[in-house]
Amino acid sequence: MSARGKFITFEGIDGAGKSSHLDFACELVRARGFEAARTFEPGGTPFGQRLREVVLKQHTTPLAEAIAMFAARSAHVEAIIEPALAAGHWVVCDRFSDSTYAYQCGGRGLDAGLVAKLEEIVHPGLQPDATFLFDVDPATAAARQGGRGREADRFESELSDFHIRVRNAYLDRARRFARRIHLIDAAGAPEEVRARLAAEFTRAFP
Repeated sequence: MSARGKFITFEGIDGAGKSSHLDFACELVRARGFEAARTFEPGGTPFGQRLREVVLKQHTTPLAEAIAMFAARSAHVEAIIEPALAAGHWVVCDRFSDSTYAYQCGGRGLDAGLVAKLEEIVHPGLQPDATFLFDVDPATAAARQGGRGREADRFESELSDFHIRVRNAYLDRARRFARRIHLIDAAGAPEEVRARLAAEFTRAFP
């Protein structure tokens, strides 16, 4: 029977550049002799993808937004994440529940206690083995997004104060869960950020 795999998540504000390093993280996992399953939230399953389309475009209340995120997450955990971990694969996921605390609680002011209850329902006992938080000033992130050449979703379109609150919520979680969350300076050239990620990966999995 295979040993249970490791669960790795990437977090950060929109424009931090985290998603561009997912493939590199998978390479680091494979270099250790393990299969790497790359996935993302909101989405990861056909059901989750449909909810993603709604959440990124349709305005609603913070609680309804969080419930939709966790509905997608429930399908994702059951169909993708848990089976891969049980098979001994390492899962590299772009966003997980830290995003809900950052965006819906930090950004929109939702009570964190409600999110904690949703966590307990949807993924009791499941937390990432390591989270890599890509941190960058919101002004730098906004400048990066301006060069993407596509229409911004409704999170990306929020005013700067929203993104500042999201970033502060992330940093607060990094302080609270310092053993799990590895802070990465996401400013600078991609190769510099990648080197920082490699160093933190080695710290997380010596």
